Amino acid sequence: MGLIEAKSSWSGIVKKGQRLKITDIEGQQAVDFLCYDNNDRSDRYSATNTMKVQGNIYVGLGSILYSDSGTQLLEVVEDTTGKHDTVYGCCSNPNNLLRYGVKTTESCYTNFEIELAKNELGKDSIVPNVNWFMSVPVLVD
Repeated sequence: MGLIEAKSSWSGIVKKGQRLKITDIEGQQAVDFLCYDNNDRSDRYSATNTMKVQGNIYVGLGSILYSDSGTQLLEVVEDTTGKHDTVYGCCSNPNNLLRYGVKTTESCYTNFEIELAKNELGKDSIVPNVNWFMSVPVLVD
């Protein structure tokens, strides 16, 4: 794999024992990320299970990303940022219009659709995702 240009997408298979390295080379970027069990692609990343099992709404060093069924999909084995969002979700063209008043032609949702189609998955496979390098503040009562 190599450098993935801003606003573009990538998908691939990470086999057991392999590592996927995600680097924010220019800063101030976020990487919207989904993952699936390659043996059963209907078993997808679950933000809910990931948060429940770890008792934490952020993903960071030592975090394990869990699927809907509770399968361990990936583990964060190195992290220089500290915490990554797993509740905010991805941007979409309608959401960008609603939040910012701008019409866009690209979005993370669009990128997910493109990559999922390459892997014979549809829009229903888009679930709340991990946003690497994004730390959304959550207020405590």
